Amino acid sequence: MSPSASAPLEPSVEVLDVIGVGFGPSNLALAIALAEHNLGGRKLTARFIERQERFGWHRGMLIEDATMQVSFLKDLVTPRNPESPFTFLSYLHSRDRLSDFINYGSVYPSRLEFHDYLEWAAAKFADQVDYGSEVVAIRPVRRADGLVEHVEIQARDALGDVTTHRARNVVLATGLTPHLPAGVTPGERIWHSHDLLRLAPKLIGTGPERAVVVGAGQSAAEVLGYLHTALPDTEVCAVFARYGYSPADDSSFANRIFDPVAVDEFYTAPDAVKARLLDYHANTNYSVVDPELIDALYRRHYHERVAGRERLRFLNMTRVTEVAQVGDRVELAVESLVDGSVEVINTDLVVYATGYRSSDPDALLGDFGVSWDRDAAGRLRIRRDYRVATAPEVLAGVYLQGPTEHTHGISSSLLSNVAVRTGEIVASISAAAVDQDRQPVGRPTAPAAR
Repeated sequence: MSPSASAPLEPSVEVLDVIGVGFGPSNLALAIALAEHNLGGRKLTARFIERQERFGWHRGMLIEDATMQVSFLKDLVTPRNPESPFTFLSYLHSRDRLSDFINYGSVYPSRLEFHDYLEWAAAKFADQVDYGSEVVAIRPVRRADGLVEHVEIQARDALGDVTTHRARNVVLATGLTPHLPAGVTPGERIWHSHDLLRLAPKLIGTGPERAVVVGAGQSAAEVLGYLHTALPDTEVCAVFARYGYSPADDSSFANRIFDPVAVDEFYTAPDAVKARLLDYHANTNYSVVDPELIDALYRRHYHERVAGRERLRFLNMTRVTEVAQVGDRVELAVESLVDGSVEVINTDLVVYATGYRSSDPDALLGDFGVSWDRDAAGRLRIRRDYRVATAPEVLAGVYLQGPTEHTHGISSSLLSNVAVRTGEIVASISAAAVDQDRQPVGRPTAPAAR
């Protein structure tokens, strides 16, 4: 049987309502939404499969003084249910820090604290998560009449053992994948920023002469500042194609692009308008830096110039054209975008802060997704309720959290809408379950687009 071929239905196999693939913030919020739905609605059973050995969210970038770029009110539940016991404020109360946070005087907690909040919430669902397991196949389960009511999910654990689950719905929330430019291979001295705190401590005390950070966004600026502090005798160079870091647009009107109502407006807009909106508001999220961090880095740079010892260097209007690790050093060819001249820089370390890409759902869906409805660019068509548009015979639901920016807008992979989004997914799953319960045996109907 091929990895995505249809599997026959075995009556003895338990069929869950939901299997969640991945257990980061998105499916953690889904678990909460399901638990709260089950307090008063038709109970929905669920299980989650997570590749990591324990809960973690960008652990490699939990720099001590780095703050969130989103208000604590946009936590896992508050925009959907501010009375929930899973709010960030409930977390603070449980940690006996509510008064201290109020006195903190900012709506932006540290990234360390917000990660602790996520771990606090995730711990309450530990019995529903298979950590250390990776989904290797998702197959339709076809009945004798050809209808697909269920989906089979196979997961392999660290020992190589494969477990099979079946569910009426699968929610893919596999997160973001670190992106490196074409031709760049990570190694001992060439990293992506997501590995910063895992690898950087090994360099502390070894006296590296130089480190280079490639990129112009928030992560690049944070990595630059971290290395400059952690390696006090090391020259730290920033390489980026811009003249300087671009500030993030955090203004009140621009932030409306992250409001739940903006998803409705984006979804119904013509494709040309969608493209313009993504272009207009890219500076709220992509390749931009918090203005306070920009100012802090500039001040460091200026003070070093005054002191006559410049460790913080900015190679602006440049790009890396070649990179090669030679022994325990790295050689970079850095081209000036002004005159085309090339400088070869020898360095002990290169950190690429070149962002992330949404995971490709087709990698998991395989042949199951080949005939699904797609747009002119070949992307999956996603219904407003985040359910993939499928052929009429597919009654099982496949939902996406993340790779839906082309249909649902810029907040698709961000925390801003995670509470509302997961509530909408649970409402969709619940409505389909109620519809299915009402259908006579053998006469299921395909779900309507929502």
